[in-house]
Amino acid sequence: MFGPESTGKTTLAIQLAEYYKTVWVPEFARDYLQEKWDKSQLICDVDDMLPIAYGQTKLENEKLAVANKYLFCDTNLMVTKVFSEVYYDYCDPLLNEAAQEHEYDLFFLTDIDVPWEKDDLRDRPQGRESVFTVFKKSLVDNNKPFITLSGDKDLRLKKAISIIDDLAKAKEMGLSSIDFVQLYEHGISLGNFKKQLDIFEKGISKTELIEPATLDNGIVNLSEKESKEKAAFFDDNKDDYTLLKFVPASGAASRMFKFLITFLKEFSVTKESINAYVNRKKNNKLPVFVVGLEKFPFYEEIDKKLREEILSFDSLHRNLKIYYFIKLLLSGDYFDYANKPKGVLPFHKYKTHTATAIEEHLQECVQYSCSNGVSNLHFTVSEEHLPQFEAIINTIRPLVEKEAKISIDVNYSFQKKSTDTIAVNVNNSVFRSEVNKLVFRPGGHGALIENLNNLDADIVFVKNIDNVSQNDVDKVAFYKKVLAGILIELQQKTFYYLERIDCGTIDMMLLDEIVAFLKENLNVILPLDFNNLNFEEKAQSIVTLLDRPIRVCGMVINEGEPGGGPFWTKNGDGVVSLQIVESSEVDLVNKKQEKILTGSTHFNPVDLVCGIKNYKKTKFDLTQFVDQDRGFIVEKSISGKDIKAYELPGLWNGAMANWLTVFVQVPLVTFNPVKTVNDLLNGAHQPK
Repeated sequence: MFGPESTGKTTLAIQLAEYYKTVWVPEFARDYLQEKWDKSQLICDVDDMLPIAYGQTKLENEKLAVANKYLFCDTNLMVTKVFSEVYYDYCDPLLNEAAQEHEYDLFFLTDIDVPWEKDDLRDRPQGRESVFTVFKKSLVDNNKPFITLSGDKDLRLKKAISIIDDLAKAKEMGLSSIDFVQLYEHGISLGNFKKQLDIFEKGISKTELIEPATLDNGIVNLSEKESKEKAAFFDDNKDDYTLLKFVPASGAASRMFKFLITFLKEFSVTKESINAYVNRKKNNKLPVFVVGLEKFPFYEEIDKKLREEILSFDSLHRNLKIYYFIKLLLSGDYFDYANKPKGVLPFHKYKTHTATAIEEHLQECVQYSCSNGVSNLHFTVSEEHLPQFEAIINTIRPLVEKEAKISIDVNYSFQKKSTDTIAVNVNNSVFRSEVNKLVFRPGGHGALIENLNNLDADIVFVKNIDNVSQNDVDKVAFYKKVLAGILIELQQKTFYYLERIDCGTIDMMLLDEIVAFLKENLNVILPLDFNNLNFEEKAQSIVTLLDRPIRVCGMVINEGEPGGGPFWTKNGDGVVSLQIVESSEVDLVNKKQEKILTGSTHFNPVDLVCGIKNYKKTKFDLTQFVDQDRGFIVEKSISGKDIKAYELPGLWNGAMANWLTVFVQVPLVTFNPVKTVNDLLNGAHQPK
């Protein structure tokens, strides 16, 4: 137990010793100093530090000899060392060395959130915060494994017992105390950690494709008239719902500029021309970038800065101008675009200003994610990027609100540390950093199912940060309304059926109607034994099938874009369903599976409208509808060393695998991603 005076160390040591039926080590200094005070009314001084240290160590050794598996120490030499340094600005070298070398499996740092209690030996209640900071710093500086305990004595005891039991399991797994504390601080349970290691050992089974989803075979194809009816139905009903637009925007734009980063590393401005480099590396993206240079929305700003920095810029050779342009674009001392989030980069050039992707999402949001005069927009961001988002939002939002006459509520969330995953070596052993620490990596966009799960909305529109358009925004908004209209219709009917079953007013005729609805409207394949069930069992089976979150997904014609597509699949339990499947999930060695994959007619543009509440108007726990077997093992490199990493089931892949799913064809005009910077030269991102 480690911490300032009067923070509950003794109480906790006694409680733990009693719980685990073992002994505890009292604080030697207390009896030592009390005796000194009683004899001479003298208080502690620097000369007492070594005798206290010797006495404490002797007590520990005595108790250790009779301890039952665990030994709980009310204090330790580190406490003595800290007090010596705080009060006397000096620590005897012998005490200092012993305190650093004396190892414990775990330190509980006791918080100062308990009342200070006066006695003869305690100093003063003032300055507890600064003393606590010193105690914590000493543990950090000396690389001691510690966990802070806060709360009242009952809560502390409960937490401590849980931690100790898990620590014992971690030791059995071969983990060190430092490893255990790392996992604890990340919020990653031992069970989850072991599961991830098992995944690396066993691998991830491939998704079995049955056939591509095509028009009228898993993909709904609406006529223009039907589309207008669905959009109108949405507009007529939207004020009955809380609507929200959800935009994953956590990552930096490094992939967007990857070919330019490579160019700066490989190109020698003094030894070859850019044309020679292009021919040598067969880099077909760089010429497109160079030819379209002046059309990029950031061209004027960077060109202006170049001329300020290089007074003779106009006289430079064209190769140098292009080289310096790219260098300034990516330099950390200047624009640093590759390390910024996509959302804050200039995407579109207007007559009056340059717009970021964030601004375009605001403009879109008020057109369809709006009810009762309020538009809700949620960005998932990296914590370090939040100030950049807020700066743009605070500037742009008032202008958009004024123009649209709509209030916009913008919220943010971060990807939870607990969704990070462990990195392993190529032989599946735990990878460690140069300082012997476990290495965690973000769990991919599938981790965002946790963020989505925390939202309080009836209907959620999901769209990637880079999928915006400078033109045809009205068409984009129209098809969002179409998808939402379909969702509301399906949801209303689903809720009606569930309410009828819930109140017991269902007969055979209605049951047959629900079965037809499941097959024809929700693409649900009934269990093989469904017809063998009695009436009550069929009704209960229908509840299980119907009472799930719903997603209506826009699908565009496949034009060779890399990414996922819609397929009929079969899972390990033999259940057939509609799923969005990535090529990396398919066994491409199997020629039949490869043929099905390449036969796909449509592509997933990540254009989703989701219903995340049940018929009782309470939120689903979305984490209960994830297919945990649909994660990804990817190969990466850290500091030049090859590693393997695990990514969670993708947000619109395995994370939504057990949702009710409807695919709808939408036009290509709704899909305008910016995967590389050159995509900004496409018509959707250029002024008309």
